[in-house]
Amino acid sequence: MFLNPSLTAALDRIADRAADVRRAFTPGSVPVNDDVALAHPGAVFTLDPLSVAAPSDAYFLIRSPNGDTAYTRDGTFHIASGALVDAQDRPVLGMRSTGEAIAELRIDGVDDALNRTRDVRIDSDGTVSYAHAAIDPRSGRREMRRIAVGRLAIAKFPAATKLDSRDGRMAFAPDGIVPHVGLPGEDGLAQVSPMRRGVSGVNIDESLARLKAAYVAFDALAAAETAKSGLGKTAMDLVK
Repeated sequence: MFLNPSLTAALDRIADRAADVRRAFTPGSVPVNDDVALAHPGAVFTLDPLSVAAPSDAYFLIRSPNGDTAYTRDGTFHIASGALVDAQDRPVLGMRSTGEAIAELRIDGVDDALNRTRDVRIDSDGTVSYAHAAIDPRSGRREMRRIAVGRLAIAKFPAATKLDSRDGRMAFAPDGIVPHVGLPGEDGLAQVSPMRRGVSGVNIDESLARLKAAYVAFDALAAAETAKSGLGKTAMDLVK
């Protein structure tokens, strides 16, 4: 039995609304439907020095599993195998030094292998750094100095740009849309917020209400189709 186009469309609306409800519990997520988007999602404090919140109009850059550049507002980062990665272990992109091309941010391989890194953190200008432990060969004293890995890159899209996001976390730019990419605090871009975790951009109450309305609409359409089928059968019986 095949559903008619109206019922199929109603089921698609339910799926979209259900996706928004799930995204309401995903840090930094963006909704499928703009009518459940929070105007100012904000961020919450965390003790994690590698968690940062993006400016309200910007995204972090990450490397997708296919090797493409993708975008996310979830700044829950950590170090894995010497690289700065997101919550799904996708490499985070930035500039290793001012003027260089966008690339993955990695701790020096020797320091990482010898466990010479301490207190890895991200500052408001996007600088990723760690405390390097070394011994002065002349005095024999142990010294600590900060080593900069590079700076996070952030992207800002033209107003009203709708990014393509299947899971609410990782998004892709629409065809023909090129974002302004730069460093936090430079070229008109705001700074990031250290030790903050961006909350979901979905209004949970509104998304639940919209999901309920989608189910009610589907039930009404299904009832109408059932009644229509019943009338058709009755008419055929009378003809017989």
